[in-house]
Amino acid sequence: MEEVLALIENKKQEFAKSGLFEFMRDTSINPKQRLAFAPCVAPFVMSFGEFNKYVFREEPTNDPLQVIVNNHTYEDDHHWLWFLADLETLGINKSVKFSDALNFLWNEETKASRWVTHQIFRYAFGASPIAKLAILEVIEATGNVFFSTAAPIAEELRTTTQKEFLYFGCFHLAVETGHTTGTPEVEQLIRNIKLTPESRQEAFEVVEHLFEAFTKLTDELLVYAKTHSFEQPFAKPREVLQPLKAA
Repeated sequence: MEEVLALIENKKQEFAKSGLFEFMRDTSINPKQRLAFAPCVAPFVMSFGEFNKYVFREEPTNDPLQVIVNNHTYEDDHHWLWFLADLETLGINKSVKFSDALNFLWNEETKASRWVTHQIFRYAFGASPIAKLAILEVIEATGNVFFSTAAPIAEELRTTTQKEFLYFGCFHLAVETGHTTGTPEVEQLIRNIKLTPESRQEAFEVVEHLFEAFTKLTDELLVYAKTHSFEQPFAKPREVLQPLKAA
């Protein structure tokens, strides 16, 4: 498994160079604008809770690797609640018609968020514990990059609004280690797993395709943040907006 984890780390470093993260780190832009894409990740965030409950988790099991996967699912299956709380805190929880909400969640501007969920389901449903571990490691790696970048924005907002951000802030980052477990012993156990040529190739394929899907998602989120004001997140897209400067 060592080779798979090394590939994930390399891909993580490439992923961290995404234009979205450069945009999010630009402190000259209003911090709310740097999170204007938040509604777009709803399909992925809300689906991820169900992935943990119904796709990654398999109980009962006698497989020690599946036990590791199961334990991790209990840590991640409720983060969508934090996301909903942050939408409220950000003031994005607008009153919209149900049909408009559905149109937003299934339109072209949010297709990458849906595509990521489809790809995770494609590779995770009925997969071996080893393949599931590879998938979870990719999700943890990309999540670690994202939340490490989002947390300082949430901290900026906390100092001006006196409100805590659970999903985008330090609270979430603190429970995201960047690996499926935070225990050195278990991480070493995973590294020492011996893969067959077939399982190694399967894991490599999963890693490559999922990083590609997550990169497309960040590209989509960047476009959205640049063409939508955080004050009107559900309005029709406009020309690339001039960055809203921080107060």
